Amino acid sequence: MFLHLKNMLNAAAFRNSKCIVRHFRSSNSHAQLKGRDLLTLKNYSAEEIKYLLWVSADLKHRIKEKREYVPLLQGKSLAMIFEKRSTRTRLSTETGFALLGGHPCFLTTQDIHLGVNESLKDTARVLSGMTDAVLARVYRQSDLDLLAKEATIPIVNGLSDDYHPIQILADYLTIQEHYGHLKELTIGWIGDGNNVLHSIMMSAAKCGMHLRIATPKGYEPNPSITAIAEQFSKESGTQLFLTNDPLEAASGAHILVTDTWVSMGQEEEKKKRLLDFTGYQITMQTGKVAAPNWIFLHCLPRKPEEVDDEVFYSPKSLVFQEAENRKWTIMGVMVSLLTDYSPQLPKPTF
Repeated sequence: MFLHLKNMLNAAAFRNSKCIVRHFRSSNSHAQLKGRDLLTLKNYSAEEIKYLLWVSADLKHRIKEKREYVPLLQGKSLAMIFEKRSTRTRLSTETGFALLGGHPCFLTTQDIHLGVNESLKDTARVLSGMTDAVLARVYRQSDLDLLAKEATIPIVNGLSDDYHPIQILADYLTIQEHYGHLKELTIGWIGDGNNVLHSIMMSAAKCGMHLRIATPKGYEPNPSITAIAEQFSKESGTQLFLTNDPLEAASGAHILVTDTWVSMGQEEEKKKRLLDFTGYQITMQTGKVAAPNWIFLHCLPRKPEEVDDEVFYSPKSLVFQEAENRKWTIMGVMVSLLTDYSPQLPKPTF
C-alpha cells in the first residue's frame, strides 16, 4: 500500500512539474517550447508562433533543399489518434515524424475509443508511458483539454470542432514564403465561421496581420472567440472586420481564404448550407476588389462551389504549396515540443 501511495504521489508530481516547466519556458524564452502542448494558438505568443514557423522553414531548407538527413526525433514515438478521416494531417504527420527518425503509431476509432472502452484520463496516462507525444484529430476540444491535463507528454491538436492550429501554421509559412513577410498583410476570409477561421482569429493579429471576415448570417464565428480576437487586434494595432458581404471581406485583401462549407458531421445540413452560402464562391470577380497581388488559399479538400476552377488552378492559387507545408510545419511543431533544437537558417523577417 505504501508503494502504491508513493507511485501516485510521484505521478502527481510529474504532472505538476509538466505545468511548471511549460509556464517557465513560455514566459522566459520564445525558443523554449519543449514539453508544451499545442491545443490552440490562443495560448501561443507572437514570438512562439514565429519560432514555430522559423523551425519549419529551417527543416524544409535542410531536408528538401540541402538533402540533409536530420534525425532529430530518433528513438521517439508518436501516438496519432484519429476520430475523423484525413489525408493531409495523417500523411504530413506520419511521413514527417518518420523522416526525422521517429516512429508514428496510427490509431483509428477501431483501435482506440476515447472515453468509451477506457476513460480519457486512463488513456492519457497509458500513452504517456508508451509514447513521447500525442497528435489527436477529434470532435470535441474538451477531449483534447482533458488529455493534456492528464498526460505528462505534449498533446497536439490535429483538428477539433473548435480549432485547427497546425493548418494555420502551414498557411502562414506559405504566405511567408510568397510575400517574404506577414506583417501588414490582410487576410480576407469568405466562408463558414468554423475551426479553421477560429485558429486564424487566434493568431493573425499576433503576426501583425489584418483580418476581414465574411460569413452568411447564422454562420458567424463563435462570439467568445470573436471577443478574444478583438482584444488581440486591439493589443497589436491590427484591424478585425466582420461582415456578411463577401466583397467587403475581399476588399484590399492580400490573401483570399475559404474552406469547406459542409464539415464532417454536418452532412445532413448540406442542402441548406449550399443554399445559405449562395454568392460566397470565390472567383476572379472576387479578386478584382482584392489587392493587385492577391493569392488564394484553401486547406482542402475543395469543392467547386467554394472556389471555381479558374481561381483554384490559377497562378494565384498556392493550395498545393500550402498542402505540402502541412508536412514541414508539423515537423517544426514536433521538433520544437520534443527537443531543444536551434534553427540553422537565419531568422526570417516576419
